[in-house]
Amino acid sequence: MKKPFASYIPAVVRILLGLPLFVFGLNLFLNFIPQPTTPMPEGAVAFVGALVKSGYMMQLIGVTQLVVGAMLLTNRFVPLALALFAPFMVNSIAFHIFLERSGLGMAVVFLVMELYLAWAYRASYRSMLAAKVTAG
Repeated sequence: MKKPFASYIPAVVRILLGLPLFVFGLNLFLNFIPQPTTPMPEGAVAFVGALVKSGYMMQLIGVTQLVVGAMLLTNRFVPLALALFAPFMVNSIAFHIFLERSGLGMAVVFLVMELYLAWAYRASYRSMLAAKVTAG
């Protein structure tokens, strides 16, 4: 029996989210995507400058994007990948709402994919979202 088309949607969305994350994560280390020529607003420049000056945050973001992208692309530990990516997604939306509006559309697309996949894998989060649990 042939599977309905809708059953392939989570895999397609997983790849559509994982591929750019993997590429952007690699780019933070290999710098193969040219920097935008349009100047960023002052607040955005200050924020990104602070991340760079921390000495570790940009590398942490790059590694997180790379690892999450690889997990999504290989279909391994997908619920964990989505949980690791969620804080980055929250900050990305806030950054584009408050500091740099031009990337908001793309950030919303990523958010929609993240939320869709979290919904598709919702059974994996049931125990994590339980109000009261016992150890071991």
